[in-house]
Amino acid sequence: MNDPRTSEISEIQQLIEELPPDLQREVKDFVEFLFEKHLKRPKKDLQLKWRGALRDMRAQYSSVELQHKISEWWGD
Repeated sequence: MNDPRTSEISEIQQLIEELPPDLQREVKDFVEFLFEKHLKRPKKDLQLKWRGALRDMRAQYSSVELQHKISEWWGD
């Protein structure tokens, strides 16, 4: 059975090999950055302890705007 990831990895390798050496190093640095970023993110279940904590912001934001704000704040 063919693993689609193997094909994707081969495509990525081929593209990288076509790059000049300085850009290959940039790709390597970027992949290392992504790997470190992935490792630092803790894998835990979402806790809803804060439920209702933003109730006072109802007048300032719609529910959709508040969801976007929460996403922005969560990313910090």
